[in-house]
Amino acid sequence: MRKIIPLLLALLLAVGCGPVGTTEIPATDAGPVEEEAADPAGSQDDASGDAAPDTSDVVRTPEEEKAVSTLAAMTLEEKVGQMFLARCPETDAAEQASQYALGGYILFGRDFQDKTREQAAADIAALQAAVKTPLLIAVDEEGGTVNRVSRYKAFRSVPFKSPRALYDEGGFDLIQTDTADKCRLLSSLGINVNMAPVADVTLDANAFMYQRSFGRSAELTAQYVRNVVSVMEAEGMGSVLKHFPGYGDVGDSHTAMTFDDRPLETFESADLQPFREGIACGADAVLVCHNVVQAMDAENPASLSPEVHRLLREELGFDGVIVTDDLYMDAIRQFTSVPEAAVLAVEAGNDLICCTEFEQQVPAVVDAVRAGRISESRIDDSVLRILLWKIDLGIL
Repeated sequence: MRKIIPLLLALLLAVGCGPVGTTEIPATDAGPVEEEAADPAGSQDDASGDAAPDTSDVVRTPEEEKAVSTLAAMTLEEKVGQMFLARCPETDAAEQASQYALGGYILFGRDFQDKTREQAAADIAALQAAVKTPLLIAVDEEGGTVNRVSRYKAFRSVPFKSPRALYDEGGFDLIQTDTADKCRLLSSLGINVNMAPVADVTLDANAFMYQRSFGRSAELTAQYVRNVVSVMEAEGMGSVLKHFPGYGDVGDSHTAMTFDDRPLETFESADLQPFREGIACGADAVLVCHNVVQAMDAENPASLSPEVHRLLREELGFDGVIVTDDLYMDAIRQFTSVPEAAVLAVEAGNDLICCTEFEQQVPAVVDAVRAGRISESRIDDSVLRILLWKIDLGIL
């Protein structure tokens, strides 16, 4: 993925990104957001009081120019909408994508069941035709136990095998061939992001994540990630490393809050290795899990933790798109309210919020910006990354 240069973000702060718009979005029922002390007009974008940086000699690529100009034309509501990767509704999906200016949809098995390839491709094309800014269309096609598309014979004669089974059968050569096959199938349907590879180092066969993981050492898992990301990049398919900072052997965050009490040294020596490798190979996005990683932040799920995001940005040097795991999962629902989860996700540093209840969460983030709790420049940073990703994928 094309990396964002610091001066590009500085330019946005210097020139601004247009007025707050008036797109109508249903009001959230979360109640009023507690307002912090407001800065003088415009000061939230430059809290230091220093003069805006001189960007007169900045040379931008055509892609960067496109991202900046697209962002500048957006209303606040449109920008916030771009930060949501929503579960595709069963009805009125095109209308809701347009109404909320969503950044994308994630599709599940129900979106392919009882359909032909032609029907699925037509449905996705209809979603794209309904929106002003093209959508990220994502699936979890990991292979093995998680296949949203290939489980149905209309799309593939046999489902994609798990990474571990492929490696046992034919090593990394077969993994590369399989990854290319996945990318081509998904692309033929209009899908532009596969939420893969799973970069977790999970060695306990009884652990929740084991069946989805590579199930090998950190070194071999890093090689697996390198192979998959490299092929996805070559095929023009968006990649997402998951589940940062490494799921390990903890329980299922879909059904309960989960706690990881391993020392930081374990993450440094093992879990972070595949993520570092994927980032070095140009992975587009990193998905953050909901585990409470006590060595990093004992108070918050990783997906809502500023410290976990600081580690990803500053220590691993990742400047692509950071994605939450689905906020609908019980680990988050047991931690905070539906609207507040989205606001906390933005405050933590996520760019893209994977969610189901976007009708409540998009307005909650808009309200938080209007109340001064989140600066509009914070929103701009994330949306610029998302737009650059869409340009890199060739959809914008």
